[in-house]
Amino acid sequence: MEKDYFIERKPMPFRIKTVEHVKMTTKAEREKLIAEAYYNVFNLKARDVYIDLLTDSGTGAMSKEQWAAIMMGDESYAGADSFLKFKQAINDVLGFDFVLPTHQGRGAENVFTKAFVKEGDIIPGNMHFDTTEAQIEDKKGIGKEFVIDEAYDPQLIHPFKGNVNISKLEQFLQKNRDKVPLFILTVTCNSGGGQPVSMRNIKELSAVLKKFEVPLFFDIARFAENAYFIKHRESGYENKTISEIILEMMSYADVVSCSAKKDPLGNIGGFLAMRTEDYFDKLKPFVILNEGFITYGGLSGRALEALAVGLHESTSEEHLAYRISQVHYLGKLLDDAGIPIVKPVGGHGVFVDGLKFFPHIPQDNFPSQALTVYLYIESGVRGVEIGNLLAGRDPQTGKNRYPKVDTLRLAIPRRVYTNEHMEYVAEGLKKIYKDREKYKGFEMVYEPPFLRHFSAKLKKVE
Repeated sequence: MEKDYFIERKPMPFRIKTVEHVKMTTKAEREKLIAEAYYNVFNLKARDVYIDLLTDSGTGAMSKEQWAAIMMGDESYAGADSFLKFKQAINDVLGFDFVLPTHQGRGAENVFTKAFVKEGDIIPGNMHFDTTEAQIEDKKGIGKEFVIDEAYDPQLIHPFKGNVNISKLEQFLQKNRDKVPLFILTVTCNSGGGQPVSMRNIKELSAVLKKFEVPLFFDIARFAENAYFIKHRESGYENKTISEIILEMMSYADVVSCSAKKDPLGNIGGFLAMRTEDYFDKLKPFVILNEGFITYGGLSGRALEALAVGLHESTSEEHLAYRISQVHYLGKLLDDAGIPIVKPVGGHGVFVDGLKFFPHIPQDNFPSQALTVYLYIESGVRGVEIGNLLAGRDPQTGKNRYPKVDTLRLAIPRRVYTNEHMEYVAEGLKKIYKDREKYKGFEMVYEPPFLRHFSAKLKKVE
């Protein structure tokens, strides 16, 4: 294992049998299109994007087994066979007996925050992602980060930058236990660059939370990727299977929330899974109120069938090895070119350090959003800003948040692109980096009260 933790290229464990044609646009056309979109890539039409790395959520390619399973969909409103297969798959892969499907991960977050969070509560985590933070704040709670200090240094090499600072958390709980209804551990940690959490840290976190009687919730959108990193980076796990590592990880959680559009290889879907009937009974009414009956949760039987298969496929080491090695291939191309990225490269995407890429652009002028815009103009590649724009404003002060890790995320869909596509992405960034001093930032024209990055309007700084 190399010191920088780059994973060597792996052979593609599948072949392509369906082709989707994509449109090529000119640079002049893209300049016009992004201006019409108010310099927000969420406002672009997908057909005007050549390589779409906006997100790995729901954008993966399903297998022939998943497509075949879709034909078995039971669309009964209650108690469908498709739900029973889905529930059994979660029990097999994750070890939970109680399951509540939701239409996607955001639906699951809304359900558990409605059930557990009240005004004034503090919700600690390693690093909350945007929708998690927004759901907490929607219920008048406050999210608080307890990730290790190493996570805030993009260039520092550490195998598990998603880890929780246990001593800091314990000190906090000694003074604030009465305000803390739960802890959310995100595996892998998206906001920090797709960084994994070690098994040792999970065990230590569980012990501290048990001491203070605080429930441990996992956000497991990328649980299989986290297990892969544990196997290849943590002593004592090199001879364990991915499935064994996943089951051990999950054994420490009271409740898990999942966007099944990521590691479970679905194009739609989410779920909550839990260890006891008490949690099931507490969450169930909010699923019925917001998502649908407890055996479909806003999903079709077809979607549940595909997810049941995808959950099993997600634990394949061949699949994970190729998937993560492709992410690392792009990261290595950029690193070799001197382009600043978050290191080590995580599991689902490469995060380019916007603050170091454009040091002359003030954070108030959204350097990582600027990089996102200029990459689209240069090459037709759509990434997404994970920085000042996404962080939004503090609801108590109304002031902008300034994240220490401010990046352009290039999230790679599963089983969709080839390494040749990754080379094209790298070439686009190299062109911008060569003349980086000439680029300017952006300023806000319009922003909504929350999750502003999805619909904000921007203009160039003159």
